[in-house]
Amino acid sequence: MESINKTMAKGSSSIGTNILPDKLRASLHLDHPTVEWRYGKPPSYEAANKLFEEGRTKVWPKGSLEEKVQNAAKSWQMEMNHKTRLQDFKTINLQKFMLYVNGRDEGLSGEEIVKIGSFNAMLKSSLPEEFQYFNTEKEKIESSHQEFKTCFPRGFAWEVMEVYSGPPLIALKFRHWGFFEGPFKGHSPTGELIQFFGMVTFKVDSSMGLEEAHFYYDPGELFGALLKAKKTPKK
Repeated sequence: MESINKTMAKGSSSIGTNILPDKLRASLHLDHPTVEWRYGKPPSYEAANKLFEEGRTKVWPKGSLEEKVQNAAKSWQMEMNHKTRLQDFKTINLQKFMLYVNGRDEGLSGEEIVKIGSFNAMLKSSLPEEFQYFNTEKEKIESSHQEFKTCFPRGFAWEVMEVYSGPPLIALKFRHWGFFEGPFKGHSPTGELIQFFGMVTFKVDSSMGLEEAHFYYDPGELFGALLKAKKTPKK
């Protein structure tokens, strides 16, 4: 994470006058021009950053472990969502990285996540198909991104609530939230704040490259709030 901060300081002078590095995602806008982006160009987090600044419950001291972990996690999420080639990633150990969700034995490699998308990776379920609120086998990367971009038009913010241990095994509590202001799979928006909490451990190498991420959370907290809204009648 320290190396990420140094990269930001070093690279800022080479950025065009109209594009500034994202203060919450270290590598964004400092990437090499050969990086391949999923939607053809680097993403903008202007709306999401505004939501985060206005709605976060913790303001960590600059340079603190909590702030570094939070920003490093946001950089990783950005890469998982928007970069199409693993070789362009700066946040992970390319040879070792694996993602595990809710104690599942089968982890997902970086290549697998790039292929299916981060939303599908985080929302995979072992429930029978008829009980799944989000069928990741049927969702494409683009459709899953669009679903959540539509229902959370101001963004879906993520913050670190507590950090319980530092490198090489970082354990933390997180909060994920947004305002349900757009339709979700036929359910009308309510305008309500929707949020859920979870735990994650990040195993990092000596260069702070992410080797393993283990997320634990209840997806029912998210989908229960989205699916309780009234369904829009089909015309």
